[in-house]
Amino acid sequence: MSSEVKSGNEHPQSYVGFANLPNQVHRKSVKKGFEFTLMVVGESGLGKSTLVNSLFLADLYSDRKIPDAKEKFHKNVKISAKTVEIEERGVKLRLTVVDTPGFGDAINNEDSFQSIVKYIDDQFEKFFHGERGLNRRNITDSRVHCCFYFISPFGRGLKPLDIQFMRQLHQKVNIVPVISRADALTKKEVDDLKKQIRREINDEGIKVYTLPEVDEDEDQEYKEEVRQMKEAMPFAVAGSTTSIEAKGKKLRGRVYPWGVVEIENPEHSDFIKLRNMLITHMQDLQEVTQEVHYENYRLQKLAEEARAGQAELILDHHAGDTATDKEKMKRMLEEKESELRKMQEMMAKMKAEMSMNSSK
Repeated sequence: MSSEVKSGNEHPQSYVGFANLPNQVHRKSVKKGFEFTLMVVGESGLGKSTLVNSLFLADLYSDRKIPDAKEKFHKNVKISAKTVEIEERGVKLRLTVVDTPGFGDAINNEDSFQSIVKYIDDQFEKFFHGERGLNRRNITDSRVHCCFYFISPFGRGLKPLDIQFMRQLHQKVNIVPVISRADALTKKEVDDLKKQIRREINDEGIKVYTLPEVDEDEDQEYKEEVRQMKEAMPFAVAGSTTSIEAKGKKLRGRVYPWGVVEIENPEHSDFIKLRNMLITHMQDLQEVTQEVHYENYRLQKLAEEARAGQAELILDHHAGDTATDKEKMKRMLEEKESELRKMQEMMAKMKAEMSMNSSK
């Protein structure tokens, strides 16, 4: 049976108009603008500010004061969020960069990530309450969509602090590891360091952001671009906001006694790959934040509220009971929580088995 739509004179109707829907969505999105929050984390002196300014061709740190050694000695991690609106060819991006000055600068860095974890959870909490409000259509999304974690080029892999931080954050945010100041290393040293970092991330069970698989109907050029971006992770970059002249043309880079480092030259740095990854997969980073990290947080909050509500009902019902009875109630609640955990573990196991079966 044919499902072809025909007009009254029996001629096929060749055009309805819904092919314009993507254009309507695009126009609406462009008019509204886009929002994105990027967090940058790493020790001082790794070129975080320079790289961010290089990526977005903006001066986001013009008012920054560089602390001296005495200030660093007593400095705790502080969270600094700065928002800037960038417009390019009529497309507006409201970019928020969350900086973490003081990270890794103290003598004891055991708790240096706690304020970062709290900031990410606080943004989830704001969004969670916004969803329950009356004006849900206009919720301000301040959730962190991506975290550039800067790794020193002068080590032989990840430091204990690097591993500890990523373990604490990988279930809450999309982590993109970045080897900073890559122009301090030879090409072989960069390749060896990348292999070592990949191996350690895998061995430690850390989940960093991975690019989604490319659809079969995508053109070959895009497939190759994504393949190169995947192979480049962790990105080894050099940033610069200085315009220099080399080979008869102006470019951004660094001048050394032995030559010039061009930050947009793929032979010198992964800067272009990192920028392309961020721009072309900005929507995917937002979707993973919504569907994975935030959803985990939301389910956890709902479970906590359910347990709290159940506890309140039971305690209210037995308000006049003796201390012994209240102790029994407490044990009952603990047993209920234990049952809930077992059910969650069973669900996770079933999902894993289903995932394995579907991949065979």
